Order: sequence, then structure tokens, then C-alpha cells
Amino acid sequence: MSETCGHHHADGPPGAADVALAMQAADLRLTAEGERMTPARLRVFELLLAAGEPVKAYDLIARFGGDGQPAKPPTVYRALEFLERKGLAHRIASISAYVACTSGSIDHAAAFLICDCCGATAEVSAPVAGDLGRAAEAAGYVIARTTIEAHGRCPACQ
Repeated sequence: MSETCGHHHADGPPGAADVALAMQAADLRLTAEGERMTPARLRVFELLLAAGEPVKAYDLIARFGGDGQPAKPPTVYRALEFLERKGLAHRIASISAYVACTSGSIDHAAAFLICDCCGATAEVSAPVAGDLGRAAEAAGYVIARTTIEAHGRCPACQ
């Protein structure tokens, strides 16, 4: 990604009300599934939601404590693993970052459009039922999770 992006981007992080609603919906869903949203999981999810963009794990560790104290890395990594497993977050491997899921669906294939200029990302529906799904089926393979990453330039950076 470029260090400077000389133009304005219209979208920003979500508001506090949107973050609170998403956290409440996730907590209700997990409770219905017999899972717990522990304080650490809740805090990491809140940080991902509030960022509105991919966040590196070490940035989450640094922001974790409300009093400026960083979290212990295992605390954050365990929370991220749980959030990923429950479909509330995704890891974007090519930029080593995590992002809150915007799909609302537990089991879905995630695809990300990543701008190499400004770093903006957009989660879109992945075409897993197409060629990849048929290839997996032919091989007798059952796909559990799919994340597709596409790099390019967003409309504002073109």
C-alpha cells in the first residue's frame, strides 16, 4: 500500500450505535448457540468493529486495555481465533490483518477486495459454488471455510 493517499474517502468507521448493535447481535447469537462472549472476546470484537478496516493483531494488543495497558498476546490471539471460528471476523492473510465480518452469515465464503493504494477493503460474496465448489466436490472434499483476496485499486484511488 502507498503511504500517502492524496484524496478523500467518503466512508469512515461505523458509529458507536452501529458497533453496539453488532456486538449485541453477536452476543445473542452466541448465547443461543451455547457459547460465551467473554470480556476479552467482546473487547477484541469491539475493536475490530470500531476500526471499520483491517487491523493487525499487534495493534489490537496495543489498544486492548482501556487504561492504555496492552493485552497479553495470547489473550488477543485466542479471541481472534474464536471470532474467526464463529464467523464474526476474518483474517486477511496477504496483509496480516483481521476484520469484523460484514456478512452476518455464519457459514459463508468471504472474498475481499483490497486497495493497494489506500488499504480500503470491502467484503463481497465469494463464488465458491462455482468452479472451486465443483472441484472440491469432484475430489470428495468438503470446504469448511474459504477466503479469497483480490488486490487492486478502489474507485477513489483509480
